[in-house]
Amino acid sequence: MDIFTNNIFFGLFVSLIAFEVGLIIYRKTKLPLFNPLLIAIIIVVGFLKLFNIDFDTYNESGKFINMFLGPATIVLAVPLYKQFELLKKNFLPILLGITIGSLVGILSIISISVFLKLDNLITISLLSKSVTTPIGIEITNQLGGLAPVTVLAIILSGIVGAIVAPPVCKVFKITNPVAIGVGIGTSSHAVGTSKAFEMGETEGAMSSLSIGIAGVITVFLAPLCYNLLANFIK
Repeated sequence: MDIFTNNIFFGLFVSLIAFEVGLIIYRKTKLPLFNPLLIAIIIVVGFLKLFNIDFDTYNESGKFINMFLGPATIVLAVPLYKQFELLKKNFLPILLGITIGSLVGILSIISISVFLKLDNLITISLLSKSVTTPIGIEITNQLGGLAPVTVLAIILSGIVGAIVAPPVCKVFKITNPVAIGVGIGTSSHAVGTSKAFEMGETEGAMSSLSIGIAGVITVFLAPLCYNLLANFIK
């Protein structure tokens, strides 16, 4: 096994294979529960446990995937450009919706942390759960939180958002594509946006827009809300 694990591309290869398997399962079943990223995570964790491979060994090359997170997020601007006229027409409602959504996300974390009496360090690390990973990690580092906890929270929020978005829209009869896209992008970043694109081009474009704006807004709101409410979460 060492001949494989010592290869610089070992972690990258395992990650890509696991995600491809996740895609195949999702395409066959078409069930939101079988999210490709969720399946890939389960496969990778199971593989490492089965063969007793240290995470640091896997991450030596697996971490290269993080290099593509920023560029991949920027590429989402392409479909947004195609919907630019729609954006101009609805700019104020979109901005207001993203701002309120970001604020609710932050305040909900603080409220749950107070209720469950979570440690301050965990609370700080969860504040940026709804933004894309590069921004979330920077916010956590700025506040002195734990980046691994933030990454886990971001992944889970994205997966949950992608799974529950369609049924939630159906139950509450949300049919406006702009509203659907803004809601998904603000609450579940890039993972949710992949589901938004499946629902429609407009939904995907609005969701990709929300990722960037929600990230910028959260950069300011997360430290502000935490500092204002610090006495309640000690």
